[in-house]
Amino acid sequence: MQRFERNISILGRSRKTFESYSRHVASMALHFQCLPTDLDPEQVQDYLYELQQRSQTPSQTYFKHTVYGLRFLLKSEGLPYDYLKLPAIKRAKKLPVILSREEIWRMLQSSDLLKHKLLIGLLYGCGLRCMEVRNIELSHLDFDRCLLHIVQSKGNKDRYVPLSVHLIRGIKSYIAVDRPVKYLFEGTGNPTGQGFDSRYSQRGVQWVIKTVCKRAGILKDVHTHMLRHSYATHLLEDGVNIITVQKLLGHANIDSTMVYLHCCQTPDTLPHSPLDTVFARCSRATK
Repeated sequence: MQRFERNISILGRSRKTFESYSRHVASMALHFQCLPTDLDPEQVQDYLYELQQRSQTPSQTYFKHTVYGLRFLLKSEGLPYDYLKLPAIKRAKKLPVILSREEIWRMLQSSDLLKHKLLIGLLYGCGLRCMEVRNIELSHLDFDRCLLHIVQSKGNKDRYVPLSVHLIRGIKSYIAVDRPVKYLFEGTGNPTGQGFDSRYSQRGVQWVIKTVCKRAGILKDVHTHMLRHSYATHLLEDGVNIITVQKLLGHANIDSTMVYLHCCQTPDTLPHSPLDTVFARCSRATK
């Protein structure tokens, strides 16, 4: 396990990745009472089949992370991927769910606290991941240039994104009243504002989004990443080129950004329902 943790760290993967992979590998080790690398391929196939056949079947994510964890274990031990005959994981071709601009506005209007308005405004207005909004430090805010510096995010990369003047005005008011010490959004567990635990919790951010959406009467199953999806889609609809959107999102691969082209509605390619044409033509003919 120490070797597993070391190799994941050396390859630049996050602590969260190690915890996820090791948990799934450990479950398999406990099931067979031995290391997965001591199993033969048939035993591994039986285990993976059992995961899919349980009465309370784990999600596809659980199955996928078990396979990914085993692959990383093989890599750590210097064994080839085909050693355990692991299946290929096909990526589901799903389009992200997008919030309309009107729904974003309703969320902002339904937030009673300025802190909650700013969380929503930053997640959407800057296209941030949940971890990124939690990691914002006061030193990352550049009000003069209207920029937010996102430091060492996914893939250990930095990037800058534009800050709305509306956000800047709200952030200044929030700082003047709440007086955060290090992080812009700090939890209540550590009043000194020092260390990792002083950040606003992931669960806290998720609770804000769920609560505000319910209050706003939004029927979609909204999660924090949906605001990032909406940010990218709305930028494309506003005419921002896809290379710029890729940089703003911090995507290493343009393919990750291309998916939003299937969600956006630009004026020159705006689709329509043929039912609208039927009503438009036939209603005129009957008058």
